[in-house]
Amino acid sequence: MRIINVGDAMDIKRKAKHLESGEWGEDVACDFLKSKGYKILKRNYVPKKQYEIDIIALLDDVLVFVEVKTRKSVGYGRPASAVDRKKKAKLQHAIVAYLQKLKNRPYFRIDIIEVVGTPDVGVAEINHIENAFNLNSRYTY
Repeated sequence: MRIINVGDAMDIKRKAKHLESGEWGEDVACDFLKSKGYKILKRNYVPKKQYEIDIIALLDDVLVFVEVKTRKSVGYGRPASAVDRKKKAKLQHAIVAYLQKLKNRPYFRIDIIEVVGTPDVGVAEINHIENAFNLNSRYTY
């Protein structure tokens, strides 16, 4: 039997607060989408090491790629404002990589879900921005 000292307990790695909050926001977004009839296909899909798609869902015959942005308040602006040109480009690379693996060319759209709140306080607001932006014409699949 091993006795753990308080000092040893401090060595246990914990997720950074913003990562815990982001994961919670994605859970909230998935629950929200399911309540609207979406089928969640994948979460945190990483086709290339530096790119990630938070949620891939299906609504009827539409494939929906969802970027989730979580903030504890809107004091510094809307969460969606963090989806800047650089973030969009990374997301588009990941989407194209996903689409290239499919046998058919489905109709798809790119959404953003804003989650305002914290895991300990709860959800203050969910804002679903459908068809938030289009795939740039320079991306082909």
